[in-house]
Amino acid sequence: MLSRLTFATCLIAFSGLVSAAPSQTAKREIQGLMDALSASSCEFQRNGTWHGREEARRHLQRKYEYLLKRDLADTAELFIERAASKSSLSGRAYQVRCPGQPVQPAAAWFKARLEALRGSGAPVR
Repeated sequence: MLSRLTFATCLIAFSGLVSAAPSQTAKREIQGLMDALSASSCEFQRNGTWHGREEARRHLQRKYEYLLKRDLADTAELFIERAASKSSLSGRAYQVRCPGQPVQPAAAWFKARLEALRGSGAPVR
């Protein structure tokens, strides 16, 4: 009896750690974040090198596909945290540089776009 109870407790505890596939809303939000990057006039820095928006988008798309295969990006917030914030290899934070604005962490840039997507729906550049 005790082993069944222990097993059930473990299942309940681990169920909170298992991610599911992204919902349609999450997929639309993540697509919207990628589109915001492509539509921007910003550059994206990873590991000390600046990249254009399309190259950055391709890189983030590859990271997102990797996470999808492992059920690790079921929300837009997890996409930002696990794909769009820092290098998986070096751990260095990504940066975004937009004309007329100070350089900012990519995580902050993507979070602002996510808020805009969820709020007014108006694009933020």
